[in-house]
Amino acid sequence: MRLQDTTVLITGANRGIGAALVKAFQQAGVRKIYAAARNPASITIEGVTPIQLDVTNSGQVAAAAAIAGDVNLIINNAGISSPTAALLEPGAAAAARTQFETNALGTLAVSAAFAPVLKANGGGGLVNILSALSWAVVGNSGVYSASKAAAWAITNGLRNDLRAQGTTVLGVHFGYVDTDMTSAVDAPKSDPADIAAAILKAVENGDEELLADGVAQHVKSQLTAARPIYLGQPI
Repeated sequence: MRLQDTTVLITGANRGIGAALVKAFQQAGVRKIYAAARNPASITIEGVTPIQLDVTNSGQVAAAAAIAGDVNLIINNAGISSPTAALLEPGAAAAARTQFETNALGTLAVSAAFAPVLKANGGGGLVNILSALSWAVVGNSGVYSASKAAAWAITNGLRNDLRAQGTTVLGVHFGYVDTDMTSAVDAPKSDPADIAAAILKAVENGDEELLADGVAQHVKSQLTAARPIYLGQPI
């Protein structure tokens, strides 16, 4: 995909990786950027078109698809990771419902609403921001990992469903990134700008999967190890 011919909509564009993507696409000289967030007033980057979009709100999803009828690239970046106890402790089920609604079902809702738009505009592309944690559980990440694993499966299904209309579906995996979401995590983190740059290159190349950092590359390689990483450490 030629970036200069691209009109892109980015969900969760007000901070973190979303804001880094907005800046990266601006620097690449794209035609137009729709920056979507639950509170459009939180979009402070100039030169974009803010859109109110809570991906769990079906009315707002439909309205966004009607407003942004000229897009040929959708980036499903909106996501949450609320602190929770371990899977078998109180609060895990409620946290799972909330995170599945945004991370998995929100991704599906936006993709379904914009699929006809992408088809009408020549196919274009769909980018789903996933995680290396969609392949393994680390510590108390079980709820978040489950929601991202569901989003990964949805991404794979959408790739099959949208191939006939010429829409390229890119799934993006990475480890911890230095954003508000991971502020309490004491671990090495990637720069959001580096992740954004890797995503733009993958979009240009028409890639279908991006392992955007060393963590994602390592986790993926360990899926077929003698003891796959998703089995965890033996007792």
